[in-house]
Amino acid sequence: MNIDANHSRHSNDSPAFVPLPGSERGPEPGPAAMPGLRAPAPEDQEIEISVYLRRGKPVPEQLLPGGPPDVGPGTGHGADPSDIELATRTLTSLGARIIHADPQTRCLRVGGSTGTLAAIFGTRLEILHGNATAPRRHRNGGLSVPAELDGIITAVLGLDDRPAARPRFHFAPAATQNASYTPLDLARIYDFPAGTDGNGSVIAIIELGGGYGMADLQAYFSSLEIPVPKVTAIAVNGARNVPGADPQGADGEVLLDIEVAGALAPKAEIKVYFAPNTDAGFIDAVSRAAHDSPTPAAISISWGQAEDQWTEQARTQMDEAFIDATLLGATVTAAAGDNGSADNVPDGRNHADFPASSPHALACGGTSLLADPRTGKVASETVWNDSTHSATGGGVSDAFDVPAWQGHLSVATGTAPATALAGRGVPDVAAVADPRTGYKVRVDGSDVVIGGTSAVAPLWAALLARLSGASGHGGGLLQPALYAGAPAGTTGAAFRDIIAGNNGTYLATTGWDACTGLGVPIGTALAGRIRGPAPAISAPGPDAP
Repeated sequence: MNIDANHSRHSNDSPAFVPLPGSERGPEPGPAAMPGLRAPAPEDQEIEISVYLRRGKPVPEQLLPGGPPDVGPGTGHGADPSDIELATRTLTSLGARIIHADPQTRCLRVGGSTGTLAAIFGTRLEILHGNATAPRRHRNGGLSVPAELDGIITAVLGLDDRPAARPRFHFAPAATQNASYTPLDLARIYDFPAGTDGNGSVIAIIELGGGYGMADLQAYFSSLEIPVPKVTAIAVNGARNVPGADPQGADGEVLLDIEVAGALAPKAEIKVYFAPNTDAGFIDAVSRAAHDSPTPAAISISWGQAEDQWTEQARTQMDEAFIDATLLGATVTAAAGDNGSADNVPDGRNHADFPASSPHALACGGTSLLADPRTGKVASETVWNDSTHSATGGGVSDAFDVPAWQGHLSVATGTAPATALAGRGVPDVAAVADPRTGYKVRVDGSDVVIGGTSAVAPLWAALLARLSGASGHGGGLLQPALYAGAPAGTTGAAFRDIIAGNNGTYLATTGWDACTGLGVPIGTALAGRIRGPAPAISAPGPDAP
């Protein structure tokens, strides 16, 4: 079969190609609407993309809380070797190069010229020249795949390299700060179990920009009088640790994540996966972390975007990566967003943030906290909401159905009676996120106070790493156990309920709500709630006892 690479779109009516479900993408707002700022992409530019394949066999939902020791081809949950062989043969016959094929993650890294790859997948690529952004590739509409690979290819990611997500952290002017806390203060306030430190566990952190310098880490952990944890930077798809000189840029996210996780679980190893801020980079980084060895106790994600800003294929593939993590015993903690119930979408509707809205991620909402850092005594803790664009995310997913463990819940909005959930409810859990009562951290040589649900994801990841280190195994999908102990209208003994405040549309109520979920952790009680028989995963860290 031959494709004329000079024509970047083939006809979907051709018997040689079929549409790829869920690949439809709308135009990017701003530059995409201004013809003078876009031009055809050069057809001879060499690029790499990620092509994901179907599982050899589906994963039964009942496996997710525990899980087999592997999700690779040995159990059939990875890619079937025959699918990899057929995809390789078909794509290379059309002029593409297979750079790497990973049966476990089901990902093929595919290289080729923009003209060739656009032709194979039935699209046109343009270059957008935004006033405030670097030039980037853009596509509009759906993709198609060779007919031989219909149903085998499930996602084609990276042809369009627009930013996939935003970091979920906020600064507050010093004059507006009411209180601030070190992570060690928060360990007392949230009753992290004594005698646990994450020893033998790994925390994976996903970053889509920025970087860290060792001088900042050494100064910060020295100020807390604790050793600097082991931190390793891992490059994904060519991205790497690139610290800058702007504490309010992506470095703020990176250092916030590392410093919160490292201070709360000082003996855990921290692996930071740096990836390009594209759908391919984001998903490839999560897949890489999930399948790393040893399996992380938690994968912390502080980046996100409103659900409908993602293509269906990308949402589905990210959720599949979370399923892999769960099967291997890792728990994904994801920030629920920092822009209230609208999630910064100016259409007057409510929007849940993804990837927090995945039912296979532990979605982390935010509070405003006033407490005594020395004793841990809490004076007040309410929903974080100081403006439309500075409030915890939360709401009801339009993309994912109500999971079984949330089937008994209702959601309160305004003065109307509470109604049954119509989709997956977000968040599951919470902790302090208000920048006015935020986290003391060090970024690019400056001591600053940062808030946002960005900080809540690594806080929960650290708590889970401590529990994993103590028990010798990861928790995987925690929600069935967490919600089982919290009938409607209650949160159970493992949480302190947050019952005051709103995030715009949604109200805090007794029991679960779409602002702070089940509530904030009572760490010692949570240890008893989620401790169970170890799944059949044996790979403790090299320092595990």
